[in-house]
Amino acid sequence: MQVAQTRRNTLAALTISGALIFASGCAKKVTPSPVATAPQAKPAAPSITFSASPQNVQKGQAAKLTWQTDNATSVELQGIGSVSPSGSRQVTPDSSTTYTLVATGPGGTTQSTARINVSVPVAAATPQPDVRSLFTQNVKDVFFAYDQSSMDTEGQQLVTSDAAFLEKHPELKFTIEGHCDERGSEEYNLVLGANRAETVKKALIAQGVDANRIKTISYGKERPFCTESNEECWHLNRRGHYVLPE
Repeated sequence: MQVAQTRRNTLAALTISGALIFASGCAKKVTPSPVATAPQAKPAAPSITFSASPQNVQKGQAAKLTWQTDNATSVELQGIGSVSPSGSRQVTPDSSTTYTLVATGPGGTTQSTARINVSVPVAAATPQPDVRSLFTQNVKDVFFAYDQSSMDTEGQQLVTSDAAFLEKHPELKFTIEGHCDERGSEEYNLVLGANRAETVKKALIAQGVDANRIKTISYGKERPFCTESNEECWHLNRRGHYVLPE
């Protein structure tokens, strides 16, 4: 009787186990939800601060380029080459120039420009001498030997040079003064001075200078250029002297 009871208990246990196994096999499998991950941040693009000081210079003067970059692994100043991420450089451009700074990093490439304007100094105008100054510089007196009113070779060369200048300035009218040294009478020297002035006038006319532009006058020995009584001074006083009207 006990054996029969034991068999019934064993059979009941097996029945329950089979039911549990069957129920477990029929249950729907649940797929686990994927774990969400945060998106990776994009690297920041390089930033640049770039300037020139001063921006306006004259040719030959220097200016300073200054820059500051962030998020850059390489920096290039075009026309110069690689430079540090932050720094400055002195430049002396011959003409107006636009400089370009290029910064490259994980986030891309950024560029910035700075311009230096170059001007050429205007040379100060050289004052031009007036016609009276030019006359004094270029028209030279003709000197004569003692008691002579004819010109020597040197005098003829001076007249040729004087005529070349006077031909370039036909607006000039002038007087030739005849002068003598202190020796001899006043009357004699007035005549000698007049002859000397006329000699210079005729030589100029022969060179092409219009006679209507020329007046002559003799001062004899009345207006000496040198007052010492020696040959050097006497030579300076024997002349045909050019004068412009006041």
